[in-house]
Amino acid sequence: MTTEKIILGIDPGTNVMGYGLITVIGNKAKMLAMGVIDLRKMHDPYLRLGHIFERVTGIIDAYHPDELAIEAPFFGKNVQSMLKLGRAQGVAIAAAIKRDIPIHEYAPLKIKMAITGQGQASKEQVAGMLKRLLKLEDSEMPKFMDATDALGAAYCHFMQMGAPTTDKSYHGWKDFINKNKDRIR
Repeated sequence: MTTEKIILGIDPGTNVMGYGLITVIGNKAKMLAMGVIDLRKMHDPYLRLGHIFERVTGIIDAYHPDELAIEAPFFGKNVQSMLKLGRAQGVAIAAAIKRDIPIHEYAPLKIKMAITGQGQASKEQVAGMLKRLLKLEDSEMPKFMDATDALGAAYCHFMQMGAPTTDKSYHGWKDFINKNKDRIR
C-alpha cells in the first residue's frame, strides 16, 4: 500500500505571503494548490499577523497537511524588515503548532539548490523548474512568485525526505546522474 503525504510550503511575507501544497504518493509529487495571502491593504501590522494566523490555520484545516516546510528569513541589512518577516514566519509556525504539524525550516539557498541545482537562482528560474518538475500548465502558474517560492519550500522538503542517508555530494546534474543511474528511467 502506498502512503500519501501532504506537505504545506510557506514563503513568509508581510505584504504577500505565499503558500503551496503538494501531495506525495510513493516517490512522486503533485501540486495540490498554491496561492497567496495578500496583506497589502491592511495597514495595522498586528492585524496583519492575526490575518496570517487565521488564513494559515484555514489552509491547514482545508487541506490537512502532514508537514510544514517554511522558508527561513535570510539575513538582510534592514533590521526592521527582518523583524517583521520573523514575526510573520513565527505566526505561520504557531498555526502549524496549534494543529500538531511537524515543522521543517529551509534556507532560501537550500530551496533554490534543491529545485534548480543553483543557489543563486532567480524566482523566475525556480518557478520555471517547478513548472517542469510538477508538470504544471501555464494557466496554473500564479501571478505572484511568492506562491511558487512556497511551492518550492514544499518540494524541497519532498526532496529531503527521499535524500539518501549516505553523505553524497554532487557537482551539478551530470554528476548526480552518473552517481544515481538506478534512479533514471
